Amino acid sequence: MIKVNNVKKSFGKLEVLRDVSIEVNKGDVVVILGPSGSGKTTLLRCMSFLEKADKGVLDMGDKTYDLKKSSKREIHELRKRMGFVFQNYNLFVNKTVLENVLEGLHTARKIPKKEAEEKALKVLDLVGMLDKKDSYPHSLSGGQQQRVGIARAIAINPEIILFDEPTSALDPELVGEVLDVIRKVAKKGITMIIVTHEMQFAKEIANKVVFMDDGYVVEEGSAKEIFTHPREQRTKEFLRRVLPMEQSDMYMI
Repeated sequence: MIKVNNVKKSFGKLEVLRDVSIEVNKGDVVVILGPSGSGKTTLLRCMSFLEKADKGVLDMGDKTYDLKKSSKREIHELRKRMGFVFQNYNLFVNKTVLENVLEGLHTARKIPKKEAEEKALKVLDLVGMLDKKDSYPHSLSGGQQQRVGIARAIAINPEIILFDEPTSALDPELVGEVLDVIRKVAKKGITMIIVTHEMQFAKEIANKVVFMDDGYVVEEGSAKEIFTHPREQRTKEFLRRVLPMEQSDMYMI
């Protein structure tokens, strides 16, 4: 089990996370929903030490990480256990697709080159990018670049992968190919936390949904509970605005 406890984060006077706690079981696919500015991305960034929290701890198995003051060694250790898929791909533009995936295996984790290459080719095949292994990012579509980003996250065999709005930077016609890859990853039983605005995808893939607003966890439950019988008025208001008209009628005040 992975637990995030009492996370707080402010940027100046702006409180972005206000004592946020969530739990994730092994194999869970947790989707975090909420309006822009609700703290979803900041929570993922604090969990992975891309931002330093003002307060909070992360329990991962038998290890506890202080999200405010962990050492560089502890941060490096955690990042070896956690994959992260960014909104804007974050690929090395001067490296090929294969080299991008190898970076985290051979360079960062010192896996022997032959073993690392075998693993990299396997995950590129999983995400449908094996035929592009010698291509550079500039020659790929946004959807293809994001699939490479997912392959890079999978390759390190993480205990959990964090997805920060993985389709938000894509043209609408490219969204489907990335969501299909995430579905394929989910079927392999990899634990995931996904921040997304794709409601139908969230309903389909999540076994747990967390709704955030104004830096708080407002409500959490199964996808069925949240999408068909939300308890909180704020959740109902949000769903009424983002779901198709025929589905949002049930949330009319």
